[in-house]
Amino acid sequence: MELLSDEMLVDTYYAAVQFELEPEFIRMLAIEITRRRLKPENIKITA
Repeated sequence: MELLSDEMLVDTYYAAVQFELEPEFIRMLAIEITRRRLKPENIKITA
């Protein structure tokens, strides 16, 4: 995950949510966003 820039990480997260990809993948992205202390709007961690 560290190979992704912050912007690419957030873009990937939003695309994953939009295309309803695996919830675990979306959760991993959200956890990494939180770890980096990024604050994009409306981040949902799915189960």
